[in-house]
Amino acid sequence: MIALVDYKKGNIRSVEKALQAVGAPVVVTSDPAEIAAASTIVLPGVGAFADAVASMNELGLAGVVRQRIEDGVPFLGICLGMHLLFEDGTERPEGEPLPKGLGLIPGTVDMLPRVDAQGNAYKIPHVGWNTVEFAEDPLFEGIPQGEHFYFTHSFAVPESDCTLATTTHSITFPCAVKYGPCAYGVQFHPEKSSDAGVALLRNFVTLAKEA
Repeated sequence: MIALVDYKKGNIRSVEKALQAVGAPVVVTSDPAEIAAASTIVLPGVGAFADAVASMNELGLAGVVRQRIEDGVPFLGICLGMHLLFEDGTERPEGEPLPKGLGLIPGTVDMLPRVDAQGNAYKIPHVGWNTVEFAEDPLFEGIPQGEHFYFTHSFAVPESDCTLATTTHSITFPCAVKYGPCAYGVQFHPEKSSDAGVALLRNFVTLAKEA
């Protein structure tokens, strides 16, 4: 059973339908006890880092999600759900301190630059299809290098030892990370990424069953 974490900031329905389409049993929940008992966790997300952190803390979800990941439970964070794996983020009301993420991966989530090193301008938010280059991993089994996935975001995670895949938009940045044996985060939206997204979600469900 996959616990799809509802912290009132995610695109829950589209992710739920996508997981069901690849044969995964899903329960949408904001109950810490259900998440603590789940065999697999998916953390979606659309919105601002600070709002998401506040909502997860208010609902009592941050601690249990962190603990389950540290316990080795298969995990997939999508977009903002991936950002929350990191220490903190710069997306917050002006003058307020950096909101703290789950702190499992070091580094600060920051806004993409609007110009590249050559001075070429880029639109932010980064919205649309972009190619992904990745290291060998079961999550990308059967997916060709340079496959296109769908992105919609303004902030990106920093490079770390957990980087699994990259893409480029003004800069080259991580678009997939792996923490421990089977905890993943992806910047793109697999639920909106057509056949490639279906393949990735099917791979995640398969490795979660094997785990």
